[in-house]
Parts: sequence; structure tokens; C-alpha cells
Amino acid sequence: MTRTPSLSHPFLLGFDDIERALDRVAKGASEGYPPYNIERMPRTEDEPDRLRITLAVAGFSREQLEITLEENQLTIRGRQSDDKNRQFLHRGIAARQFQRSFLLAEGMQVMGADLSNGLLAIDLVRPEPERLIRRIDIVSRD
Repeated sequence: MTRTPSLSHPFLLGFDDIERALDRVAKGASEGYPPYNIERMPRTEDEPDRLRITLAVAGFSREQLEITLEENQLTIRGRQSDDKNRQFLHRGIAARQFQRSFLLAEGMQVMGADLSNGLLAIDLVRPEPERLIRRIDIVSRD
């Protein structure tokens, strides 16, 4: 079955990248671990308006977490390994790995990350763009 592009309207020129991004997001939406929040943080005297992604990563140390930004894709990976010296009578907390990806809008910047009380917080900011108005000259081809 052929998928009809959703952004194929003749007035939507050059949106191919957005359509590919939407496809990537749809494929990754089925991931359920780790749970996360996204919140808008208010502007303060020291910091602009920003977004904060908070992931519940209880049991992971800073060394077991990796955050990468490749083009506009923010990827958080967690890797735990089994401790062979421990003998469990009951094991309800599995040592597991995860990868969670977020597609960032053009211009978004990662301000930093903080791990506290099992929560990994990543702050993002979008600088205010300059408003550019450009006059287009009309030439006559007679």
C-alpha cells in the first residue's frame, strides 16, 4: 500500500524535510521507557524562555547516561550492566538499556543537562530570530 504524502499540497514547497521528520517521530513514538515530561520554563532575569525535558532514570549514574545532538536529533542513551558479584533472591528491577530520541526544531539549542534524584533534566532554548524584511525588485523582460 502506497502512503500518500501529507505535505504534498502545491502551496507547501520545500517541506520534504518536515515530512521525513514526522515519519521518524512516528516510528519512535512507540517507545515507553523511560517516562518523560516536557515543560515550558518561565523567563527569569538570568535565563530566557526555555523548554525542559525531564526523564525518569532512577538507578542510572551519570557515567551510564549519554546525551548526543546530531543535526536536530537529541538522543539520550542509558546503559546498565549486570553486576556479576550480586546474588538476588528476587529481581524486580532489571538492569536495562534505553534510547530516547527527540527531534528539535531548527534553531533549538541545548543549554545543559542535570541529574538529580533519579531525574535527568535537559534544558533547551530557542534564540529569538531577527525579523528580516527583504524587498524583491521586479524586473521587466521586454
